[in-house]
Amino acid sequence: MKKIFIAMSALTIFACQDAPKKDYVTLSGKIIDQNSDSLLIRSRSYTKTIKVNADGTFSDTLKVESGLYNFYDGGESSTIFLKNGYDLDIALDTKAFDETIKYTGEGSENSNFLAEKSLKEEALMDKDFSSMDLETLDAKFVEIEAELTTFYNSKQGLDTMVTNMASKNLKPMLEGTKNYYAGNIMLKQDMTGKPSPLFVDYVNVDGSKTSLESLRGKYVYIDVWATWCAPCKAEIPALKALEKEYHDKNITFVSLSVDDDRTHGGSWDKAKEDWLAMVADKELSGVQVMAPEGWKSQFVRDYKINGIPRFILIDPTGIIVDPSAPRPSDEKLKELFTSLSI
Repeated sequence: MKKIFIAMSALTIFACQDAPKKDYVTLSGKIIDQNSDSLLIRSRSYTKTIKVNADGTFSDTLKVESGLYNFYDGGESSTIFLKNGYDLDIALDTKAFDETIKYTGEGSENSNFLAEKSLKEEALMDKDFSSMDLETLDAKFVEIEAELTTFYNSKQGLDTMVTNMASKNLKPMLEGTKNYYAGNIMLKQDMTGKPSPLFVDYVNVDGSKTSLESLRGKYVYIDVWATWCAPCKAEIPALKALEKEYHDKNITFVSLSVDDDRTHGGSWDKAKEDWLAMVADKELSGVQVMAPEGWKSQFVRDYKINGIPRFILIDPTGIIVDPSAPRPSDEKLKELFTSLSI
């Protein structure tokens, strides 16, 4: 009996041990108003397409190297952390993609942190700092760094790869953003009051062409944007409201897309297709044109545009009023319009 008891005890101990971890990720979920019939999971060395059913549900397995991956639904995207053994379920509504994406299941805390981190950073830095002087700009970014550091440190139980990445990238990210706005400040000093660079025969959504010179006689407010740019899309409601309010005023609204092959899987056709689809889906008005070479277009380079959205205001004679004008959502823009008797 003693031998039997010992054998049974050993069996019980073995049975209570954890089952071996699976060597793949299970990824499933449901998307409301999906943008595409498939999802794309991508890193520099990995690509996986996942079919999305008509009801927005999806499920698949992925064998991955631990790390950060981009999760795409059409032109929308988010960053997720994948590690073999994880069992992740994703829920989101594309009408508020970044705000609604949530993860549940094993490993979900890491991707939820990345989603929350993105929103926190956007809330702090998705502002137009171009009206500041350089000293005030420096002080503001010291404040932002302190707040983000406190936020990162408040999160517990995350994979060290995620926390190390956040800490490592913080200073370079802030420095890059600060330098972008410092460039805008210096741009205002260099370009305000000078003749605007021109664009010629840019293609409209209806296939016709528009040149900047043909719009002279009115103020021109140019929104430089792209379909994949979340801050750009966040300005769309305010821009549409602005266009409606000023439709009979002395101003023309131009939206200039810099979508290109680099941001659309190497395909110019896909870039144009996504641009046309979003203009239709969002019911965008005003003059809608696409830069023929995206970021490399001469007009974009002349205005030293290396980050979007960028807004430009030109007077009726073609002189630059502001090469980095306030955003549609910024009340300072209407104040500027009023000062110009628009």
